[in-house]
Amino acid sequence: MKQFVDVVLPLPIPGLFTYSFNEADVEHLKIGVRVIVPFGKKKYYTAIVVKLHTNAPVGYTVKPIFSILDDTPILLAEQLKFWNWLSSYYLAALGDVYKAALPSGLKLASETIVELNLDYIGTPDLTDRETKLLDLLSEDPIQSVTKLIKDSGIENILPIVNKLLERGALMLREELKNNYKPRLETRVRLTSTYQTNEAIEPLFDQLGNAPKQLDLLIKYIDLSRFFAQGDPKEVTRFRLLEQANASGSSLKGLVDKGVFEEYEIEIGRLGGGLADIDDLHSLSRVQNQALQEIQAALADKPVCLLQGVTSSGKTEVYIHLIQEAINNGKQVLYLLPEIALTTQITSRLKRVFGDKLGVYHSKFTDAERVEIWKKQLSDEPYQIILGVRSSIFLPFQRLGLIIVDEEHESTYKQYDPAPRYHARDAAIVLAHLYDARVLLGTATPSVETWYNCQTQKYNLVQLTERYKEIKLPEILPVDVYDLKRKKIMKGQFSPLLLSLMRETLDKKEQIILFQNRRGFAPMVECNTCGWVPKCTNCDVSLTYHKRLNELTCHYCGYTYQLPTVCPACEGVDLTFKGFGTEKVEAEIKELFPDASVARMDLDTTRTRTSFERIIADFEEGKTNILIGTQMVSKGLDFDHVSVVGILNADTMLNYPDFRAYERSYQLMAQVAGRAGRRGKQGRVVLQTRSMDHPIIPQVINNRYEEMVASQLEERQLFHYPPFYRLIYVYLKHRDEKKLDFMAQHMATALRGAFGARVLGPDKPPVGRIQLLYIRKIVLKIERNISMPQVKEVLLKIKNNMIRDKNFKSLIVYYDVDPM
Repeated sequence: MKQFVDVVLPLPIPGLFTYSFNEADVEHLKIGVRVIVPFGKKKYYTAIVVKLHTNAPVGYTVKPIFSILDDTPILLAEQLKFWNWLSSYYLAALGDVYKAALPSGLKLASETIVELNLDYIGTPDLTDRETKLLDLLSEDPIQSVTKLIKDSGIENILPIVNKLLERGALMLREELKNNYKPRLETRVRLTSTYQTNEAIEPLFDQLGNAPKQLDLLIKYIDLSRFFAQGDPKEVTRFRLLEQANASGSSLKGLVDKGVFEEYEIEIGRLGGGLADIDDLHSLSRVQNQALQEIQAALADKPVCLLQGVTSSGKTEVYIHLIQEAINNGKQVLYLLPEIALTTQITSRLKRVFGDKLGVYHSKFTDAERVEIWKKQLSDEPYQIILGVRSSIFLPFQRLGLIIVDEEHESTYKQYDPAPRYHARDAAIVLAHLYDARVLLGTATPSVETWYNCQTQKYNLVQLTERYKEIKLPEILPVDVYDLKRKKIMKGQFSPLLLSLMRETLDKKEQIILFQNRRGFAPMVECNTCGWVPKCTNCDVSLTYHKRLNELTCHYCGYTYQLPTVCPACEGVDLTFKGFGTEKVEAEIKELFPDASVARMDLDTTRTRTSFERIIADFEEGKTNILIGTQMVSKGLDFDHVSVVGILNADTMLNYPDFRAYERSYQLMAQVAGRAGRRGKQGRVVLQTRSMDHPIIPQVINNRYEEMVASQLEERQLFHYPPFYRLIYVYLKHRDEKKLDFMAQHMATALRGAFGARVLGPDKPPVGRIQLLYIRKIVLKIERNISMPQVKEVLLKIKNNMIRDKNFKSLIVYYDVDPM
């Protein structure tokens, strides 16, 4: 009987695809393994097997799979269930989930561009086909897989490319900028001549005339515990030289004498190596009480919210919960909303858990992400994974606890491309599949999470005191409207803020300044005719970046050189409107020329090392003033920050979104929480033009519950979450008139099914991005309505639209639970 497999392809196409296979492959084919399959006329993709069966499809000839890439599954059963849930809940193709979940190195395709790794040293066990491929690449080191198929005459080439990738002979083209090499660590050990106590004792006398070499030997014996029972501990070259305060030449002398030998081992690109491990810190009385309450809460319900004021020591409570999970043989996923946060938390967790910790986020190379994926499938996986939202896709064998830190952050939501999932909500479903527990942590919970606690869906534990009983920062509001009217502002800084900054710098303490716009100025305008430079691809004004002297679109990346004269009227009176972090940095350097200033925004943190450098310099006191966007608000912990300046609170409040009030409160409270985290109360200067706005006293007096109560009342009145579910329908097209017609047609179809629950279509605040015009339809669904039925109708309406030849070029997608 002929046998078949259903596979998922990394393509945004609904459904599974069926292929046949030879009987000889039965024992190798399992659910979750990768196979190479033909698709279309000349394309090949890496597919994942999700079903084996004997039901021959009707109506078309089934193609055979080309080859099997894996001996064991790279996708676990729980992961496949999770993928299916994501696909169904967020109305995305399963192929979209596959594409988002797996690192590129695990999903080769005929379009993949590969490059020869010039550092690769060939081995004699290469096959003839592998050698042929490397010979072709030595002539032209960068080629597509399709070209290699053509030039080599090897049709089934992807398995060979995969083997060479595993050997390190090839790199994916997207990896070029990272110059990937295996990470090696040099270690030192005694040569075989000196492996016994009797052999090593005469060395002390022999090295009497070489004190530096003698110090090195003594320090090695100490670090390796050579005279203790059991095998000596391994010692890194770096640590030996550092601890002995010795030079490399002293070590070389001992190597030349045959006392020591150096050797290299690959420690993986994700850290590891030999590290000192600290014991768990003891908790304060309040922290210990919270820990016990969390343990009881998680035994009662699978999800618990820990609401702890800023600097209350939530991370230390997390560490104790992680240790408990590890002691029970479970794995832990620790989610953070921002890559910048991983730098500080990694070093903190490494000191406690050492090599049990793995880190995973998009600033790592694809090769590094492949490595951690494979390690998680091995017999010795990481017991803790620290990462951002994409970490939920990793394979876990014994997941027991998920910690979602700063759970309120909107960066947990994926916007583009599909699947448009929310990592916090998805993590709760993932935990359910493993019968694991979820701890949500924040000082300022999202309205939805708070409501779930009030309705007993989640349990709630509160930490109301800062660590060591330090007072919450004193928040000082400043009316910049009045100060500007009186002309006593100095640039973007009030006299009070400048006075506190000078006082802080005199005390050798640190300052954080928050402005939620990057660049120098959000807009340039001609004072003569009113001309404003706009993006040619998007309906937005261009932001001026002074360092590059360029106008840039933050939506599509389009750049335009700042003109010296107005192209509309040839006037020369061009002025900058508003201010961003780059302008704040320039003004601060003028006002405080002796201070060391750093800026942390998207422009200065494009690489992994840039995050680490900026944060490390500030931690070590090399930087006096840190200027940043939202990045500086998210859980960073600095000991010596005594003053925080929020330069313009109004930009957050005036955003046209029903969550603007909630987000403004969260952002201001979180930024304020960076002040006074050690030793004494900090001070926060909150500059605003809206002194009479009710949010100001709520932030000043830390009245979160008052804020959330008013928001819940308002949202119930206007049919918003958490009382209603939202689904946004986005339609995009290059022709605005055609788009309006299509959007009206779609809205009519939706109203036929959902009636008055449908609002729109409307033009969003940014009505065109990357040459595509956009229309948005809003669907508000009551909580008691069956969502599977709603989604079935939505998919049917969408498919009917796409099938209509008049709407063939229309892009239409759904955003479920938008943020």
